[in-house]
Amino acid sequence: MSLLNQKTIKKQVSFSGIGLHSGIRVNICVKPSAPDTGIVFKRIDLKDNNLIYPNFMNVSNTALNTTISNNYGVKVSTIEHLMGALFGMGIDNALVEIDNEEVPILDGSAKFFISKILSVGLELSNKPIKIIKINRKVEFKNSEKFISIEPSKLSLDIDFQLKYQSKIIGNQKNKINVYEDDLTDIFNSRTFCLYEDIQTIKKNGLAKGGSLDNAIVVKDEHVLNPEGLRNSKEFVNHKILDCIGDLFTSGYRMIASINCSQGGHFMTNNLLRKVFEDKRNFSIIEIQERTLPHTLINRSLLRSIA
Repeated sequence: MSLLNQKTIKKQVSFSGIGLHSGIRVNICVKPSAPDTGIVFKRIDLKDNNLIYPNFMNVSNTALNTTISNNYGVKVSTIEHLMGALFGMGIDNALVEIDNEEVPILDGSAKFFISKILSVGLELSNKPIKIIKINRKVEFKNSEKFISIEPSKLSLDIDFQLKYQSKIIGNQKNKINVYEDDLTDIFNSRTFCLYEDIQTIKKNGLAKGGSLDNAIVVKDEHVLNPEGLRNSKEFVNHKILDCIGDLFTSGYRMIASINCSQGGHFMTNNLLRKVFEDKRNFSIIEIQERTLPHTLINRSLLRSIA
């Protein structure tokens, strides 16, 4: 059976932790799902109208996280790290049951999502995957910030740059090939903030569950976390993780080249909206091994699964 066929998780896995912004303890269970069902979130604390689909058109908030909502106002927030893990592992179909409105932040990265899913493995179906192929360059700008997407032959390349006044963060940059490179540093990189921004963030009702256990905090020229950074580009690598997770709200894996400066959830969501408003910008292709000898799943993760 081809690795280009649709995949789901082999057995259910559960996670429990604090919501970064809500501060509420929450439990989720990622379960196997049938081919062509996609990723679906289900609020099991609610009896009715409790299914939410992580589609870019259902994104209702992008302030320091990605929140999705259904037509009844039922929402799930901070989905980006889990979505990034599912994308990176090539999982096409899964049911995510959750008993509150925010995915647990865990350690602030996708590390535990990846490791636990790897421990149970993936189930291959007999249905071929579908991918989005970008046909034309599309850009979205917001003042000095910009993000663009353009055609690529067989890869998903993300070129991302941060520009901070902080000497610790500075103008950090990284470029990755999502399907070929070792993404360990991407998946292990934690969310971060500046110490001087914490009071404002909390005044806005966010980061109630934030701590040095689930976020990097930068103060002046120091990282306040006792263990320091996990890798030399952890700040930009976390932004790339967010970007991968937000790209999965397109519904499929993607062949494209992305260039972003000072981007985030808002920028990526608006780029997707702009791409899909014109059918000439993209094609949705059913991939079979005889037409494309490429896994479209990260190779380092494939070795781990094997």
